[in-house]
Amino acid sequence: MLQLSEIWIYPVKSLGGISLQEAIVTERGLENDRRWLLVDNEGNFLTQRQYPQLAIFQPEIDDDFLTIKYLRNPEKTLKVGINAKNADKKLIVKVWDDSIEAQEVSEEANTWFSELLEMPVKLVVMPEESRREVDKKYALTGEEITSFADAYPFLVIGQSSLNDLNTRLEKPVSMNRFRPNLVFTGGEAYEEEQWFEVQIGKATFWGVKPCARCILTTVDQKTGEKTGKEPLYTLSTYRKAGKRVLFGQNLLVSVLDKIQVGDEITVKSTKKLPQFEIENA
Repeated sequence: MLQLSEIWIYPVKSLGGISLQEAIVTERGLENDRRWLLVDNEGNFLTQRQYPQLAIFQPEIDDDFLTIKYLRNPEKTLKVGINAKNADKKLIVKVWDDSIEAQEVSEEANTWFSELLEMPVKLVVMPEESRREVDKKYALTGEEITSFADAYPFLVIGQSSLNDLNTRLEKPVSMNRFRPNLVFTGGEAYEEEQWFEVQIGKATFWGVKPCARCILTTVDQKTGEKTGKEPLYTLSTYRKAGKRVLFGQNLLVSVLDKIQVGDEITVKSTKKLPQFEIENA
């Protein structure tokens, strides 16, 4: 049996993740997943690819507040309202090739992050009226949207896939290197990359594209430091499609509901994408 074993959200893109026992599935991703973003003065997004230290900013969500702790100095804490935004500070931000409508959260948040990162940055939020469409090449209806995630609203990885990878590594890595939203137990290694229609609890998802991996996987999520070439190098020796290294499956959703750890997963159909269709997300 396939069973949902972990649920993760990453409220601020590229900061630490939060493990949940249940989550509300929305059209742009799990509730509160990657709805906030750090950008530079030009509106370009920041990630651990260039700034691995982002991993040691740990968010928490409690009632109506988003709290962020700086783990190298626990006394450094930022607390903002879930709905906090500056209506006078609207801006266009960039995530890869997408231009997205956003709003600054507050000057306090900008100053807090800028001082700790030692560079000018802004914390922005995606308002409900901002609609970022997914790549129509992989859309189901052409109307699907996502958050500030790299390209798709959900990422699923099987525990069997990580277990197989770790048998090939000198030092095993944790699942958090790959920053999934959904982790499941049971099944064969890498089978999720062929999922097409899948039901988790009462929610229905569609596998649209295996996830192409990058150097972010080489960042230790506990220390915020790069650890060398692994696990990306080993993955490249046996999980390569063209120039892309694959691990995990990107999902869209058609039936919204609440999901919880322990939900049974039913794969209703599979589909293997030709290698030439696999591009970097």
